[in-house]
Amino acid sequence: MTKINCIIIEDEPLALERAKGYIAKVSYLQLLQAFNNPLDGLAYLKQNKVDLIFLDIKMDQLTGIQLLESISFKGNVIITTAYDEYAIKGYELNVTDYLLKPYTFERFLQAIDKIQDLDKPIKSTREYIFIKTENRLEKVNLEDILFIEGMRDYRRIHLENKRIMTLQTFTEFEKNIPSSKICRVQKSFMVSVNKIESIERKRIKIKDNYIPFSDSYKSKFLDIINNN
Repeated sequence: MTKINCIIIEDEPLALERAKGYIAKVSYLQLLQAFNNPLDGLAYLKQNKVDLIFLDIKMDQLTGIQLLESISFKGNVIITTAYDEYAIKGYELNVTDYLLKPYTFERFLQAIDKIQDLDKPIKSTREYIFIKTENRLEKVNLEDILFIEGMRDYRRIHLENKRIMTLQTFTEFEKNIPSSKICRVQKSFMVSVNKIESIERKRIKIKDNYIPFSDSYKSKFLDIINNN
């Protein structure tokens, strides 16, 4: 199994030692560094490749949320905290899991398993997703989605009977939605395959909407259409 290189950023000594002990029990986790100062951890992340961060939230010099907002980190983040009010914020930042202290080794393993699952193909049996909009998470059935449109910092989800605005990225949607159901066809668009009425001259017709698709997505898009 491929090693997962990880670091710990945690300013509570007991919590830091617990995390070290749990990591040592998992053969495919490789602990690179452990930091009790978030600024040292931030400096390390800017200079080194890391697959996974175990990150405390409430720290004196820099909170875990501030740390994540200050860097462009493409790996996995598991938040570890004694405070559950940060769960929604963690979701906005696309963290892998949220461990509430004091967490057990069994719960720790559940979080690690999610990292493994991210590398597996998404099963086409997924029927819904949760969308972060305004101050709530809204359940959306995939069958109700017509297409998703990029609008600067926002994504507009066009449904059968309404529209939803969200700050969630196309990357997040592609990670959580099977491409056989909703696929990327252009930098600013994803479309529901089942809702396509026709395709002509690099335009996809869905109801009264004409959505362009680009050459960079053409090959994958046509493969999905043909396989369906």
